[in-house]
Amino acid sequence: MKGIILSGGKGTRLYPLTKVLSKQILPVYDKPMIYYPLSIFLLAGIRDILVISSAEHIRFYKAQLGDGSNIGVDIEYATQEKPKGLADAFLIGESFIADEDVALILGDNIFYGSNLSQFLIDAQKKIIDERGAIVFGYYVRNPRPFGVVEFNKKGRVISIEEKPENPKSNYIVPGLYFYDNKVVEFAKNVKPSARGEIEITSINQMYLDNGTLGVQKFGRGIAWFDAGTASGLLEASNFIAAVQNQQGFYIASIEEIAFRKGFINKNQLLKLSKEHSKSEYGKYLKEISEELF
Repeated sequence: MKGIILSGGKGTRLYPLTKVLSKQILPVYDKPMIYYPLSIFLLAGIRDILVISSAEHIRFYKAQLGDGSNIGVDIEYATQEKPKGLADAFLIGESFIADEDVALILGDNIFYGSNLSQFLIDAQKKIIDERGAIVFGYYVRNPRPFGVVEFNKKGRVISIEEKPENPKSNYIVPGLYFYDNKVVEFAKNVKPSARGEIEITSINQMYLDNGTLGVQKFGRGIAWFDAGTASGLLEASNFIAAVQNQQGFYIASIEEIAFRKGFINKNQLLKLSKEHSKSEYGKYLKEISEELF
């Protein structure tokens, strides 16, 4: 399975922070925002990754992440001329996806939880074994600004609606999606919505219509943040700081995850730690390489 990180858009909800910088380069506590969605793919074992951003901002990601070889993955880049909706990622990434299945994550979405890796592994297995699509349901008090999922009494999804005025449940679909290879053809057949965008909800509806959309509910053990607003960015930063300072482990340390997943070895991790030896982050990587944790 391949992975796409969609980091396009103009970051208008975060203006003036995003006047000259791309949103996903902004810090979430002690790391660039892009590290958090990238870490999700690493946890899922996805090593072929495409980062999509605007022509204006793509250079920031290339400078920050390079080709991914330092962490044992392959990172490619593509540009989006203008925001056309989330489903546009599959049209831009068609040649990258080729005949593989694909996961999509939004660059400003942050996930954390002790059993998160298992959710990711289970979603991939279900796609491989049964095909179709897997998205996630996350309970929120105000679901109106999101795509909302409705379940029947047996827990099966029966409807999905984008930004409804009268939500049929409190479960929304956060920005993490797993699809079989049919998603590319589905994206080609999506008609622009009233706001002129190719909506991801339309793709999910296509899978629902043919009976192959699965929705896995995240329980209380999973935290999710939309860091695309000032309040969301602050809440995510405070959360990351609290967990890291309390537990001592770093969240979304892409080098650590790559080491623990076997993408890089101890010597490679030690080399990375030396490159950043003056920072607390570099010192942490050194401790990991020395197996002090």
